[in-house]
Amino acid sequence: MKGKNKIYTPLLLSIACAIGLILGARLNFDPSDELFTANPKKQKLNRLIDYIDYEYVDDVNTDSIVDVTVNKILENLDPHSVYIPKDEYARVTENMKGDFVGIGVSFYNIQDTIVVINAMEGGPSEKLGIRGGDRILYANGKKLFNLDISEDSVTTQLKGKENTRVTIKVLRKGIEDLLTFKIKRGKVPLKSVNASYMLTEKLGYIKIDRFSETTYNEFSEAIKELKGKGAKEIALDLRDNPGGYLSEAINIADEFIKDDKLILFTKNKSGAIEETYAQRKGSFENGKVYVLINENSASASEVVAGALQDNDVGTIIGRRSYGKGLVQREMELGDGSAVRLTIARYYTPTGRSIQKPYNNGNESYFNDYMRRYKNGELNNEDSIEVNDSLKYKTPGGKIVFGGGGIIPDIFVAKDTDSEKEKLNFLLRSGYLRRFVFSILEENREYYNSITKDKFRKEIKITDKMITDFDRYLRQLNIGMKSTSDSHKPLLRKYLKAEIAQQLFGTNVFERYLNEDDRIIEKVIELSREK
Repeated sequence: MKGKNKIYTPLLLSIACAIGLILGARLNFDPSDELFTANPKKQKLNRLIDYIDYEYVDDVNTDSIVDVTVNKILENLDPHSVYIPKDEYARVTENMKGDFVGIGVSFYNIQDTIVVINAMEGGPSEKLGIRGGDRILYANGKKLFNLDISEDSVTTQLKGKENTRVTIKVLRKGIEDLLTFKIKRGKVPLKSVNASYMLTEKLGYIKIDRFSETTYNEFSEAIKELKGKGAKEIALDLRDNPGGYLSEAINIADEFIKDDKLILFTKNKSGAIEETYAQRKGSFENGKVYVLINENSASASEVVAGALQDNDVGTIIGRRSYGKGLVQREMELGDGSAVRLTIARYYTPTGRSIQKPYNNGNESYFNDYMRRYKNGELNNEDSIEVNDSLKYKTPGGKIVFGGGGIIPDIFVAKDTDSEKEKLNFLLRSGYLRRFVFSILEENREYYNSITKDKFRKEIKITDKMITDFDRYLRQLNIGMKSTSDSHKPLLRKYLKAEIAQQLFGTNVFERYLNEDDRIIEKVIELSREK
């Protein structure tokens, strides 16, 4: 991370490539299927693996050879057809499913002791009163400290089948005896709607960080709650949202688009076209919507933004989106691994593809952020490259372009100060989170007792905290000028936001993070002009 001029590519860029746009249905590998058994190419590969297994002079891990082969094959297709190894598949599936079964805690392993960061909202541990800072010493009588065990091993002890029980013993600061909690394992929500609250008396805000299986239900609940608070307008924040399930994006777009209007269409290898229309009375068809996007808004996020823009609904604000218009289907390979294979392209209602070119190879494709940075596109709307041959017109007469991402109706420049880029990197990378955890541990009883209102009024980020953070970064060999006067306000905001997240969850975290946010300030300004 050293180097004065180094630019920190947003972390979610790689995640965008992994999640993409996924069809909900999964295909299972059936080795008896005629499609596979009659394929001579498959037989050739099988024979080669058998020769290596049985005849090659040295012992070889043919599983690793197969993994390398699969990856090499996919590299020659497109940037978004990806292989998911067996050891990663369960985690990836869990993240997109929207929940998992367990006791619902996030934790660090500190000096061979399991220390709770926070009890996850809506999970069994939160309901029983387990708090950040609690040390889990025993699970069902099994010792969990001073054993040098991995986080995966701890997770195995705490996870299990739904409705099964685990008894944990916890050491809590300020209490001499161990606390005993008998926990029934249950579904722990992995929420994709990170925040929903009122920005003004009439303007509600919803932040979606990915499109999982539960996103539309979470979104519906958020809309209902905000309308109950008087929301007549919605700011839908899809910045840094890497995509997910197509069906969830369609359902959300349908909430804003009138019946029988086209949301998108897809075209597969044979040229078959499948159109998707708005089908029901949406809860916000008569309200004003602002969609917030940036260079990391990809795939399903672009489906929503493109559908609204092409139907002349609402206002798209921010910077040109990522540019992913390919649809993947998840296909299991029979050994616990899977492949996400591109099976179609999608098009916005006016007929434009927003997929950016990938004919120069994957490396060039994934370095697109740097190209945008260097050509000035992130700072100046006039630097956005458009292709006049890919010009389209919406029913309302608005000119829109295909060929790579959704260009917003209203452009808001990115602050590309390199030191601020580094601070953003630290916020998303986990370094800041670990440092904040150490701050809370210094006075855990006080922090765990504080209310949200008291937190806002009393908690100040001191110069000592910033100096300590600088020292912490130097110990990790991370160099940056976090103590410079120009960057102190941003670091103070990030530190306070992260403290709020560990104490109160993502909704409060996003509220602090959104203070003085350029795009949100622009949305509020536009709302007040109406």
